[in-house]
Amino acid sequence: MMKAGHCTIPLTGLKEGSHSYRFSIESDFFALFEGSEITGGELAVEVNLVKRSSHLELLLSLAGNVQLLCDRCLELFTYSLEAQNRIFARFGDHYEEVDDEVIMIPWGEGLFSLDQLIYEFAHLALPIRRNHPEGSDGESGCDPEMLARISGVADQEDQEIESEFNPVWKGLEGLKDDLLN
Repeated sequence: MMKAGHCTIPLTGLKEGSHSYRFSIESDFFALFEGSEITGGELAVEVNLVKRSSHLELLLSLAGNVQLLCDRCLELFTYSLEAQNRIFARFGDHYEEVDDEVIMIPWGEGLFSLDQLIYEFAHLALPIRRNHPEGSDGESGCDPEMLARISGVADQEDQEIESEFNPVWKGLEGLKDDLLN
């Protein structure tokens, strides 16, 4: 039997046809999942469910703001998230994720928790690079102190690499000059 979560739809007594549900997600929701990349935020979730005799068709729409760690400066920033995903739930002998769009729910299941699906869909909607958005002046929204530190370390590493490989390059440049002349 599936546990009731933040976002649960009762299946017992659900008539065939179209049904709509709304859920509000807050920071405590993401804290339930270990290793969540979303540290907080507020999302509005709209679920349009169509129940048929053999399956459920769900359209989940997520919209709101989430808190993420910036990949560049490691400070929190707010990201505006919007996602829409469709999932089909078929009835069968046991719970199983058949593929990315189809899951199996046991016959007679009384509740259908959407928590894991919402968590996954929210994370799939995140950008690959998670950096502060640029301001209206085109400047990075990152912490300037951290950017200065990063720049200083990068310059120092470049100098170390340059001095380490400089004799090798000088030898290769001499070889190149000999071959061209």
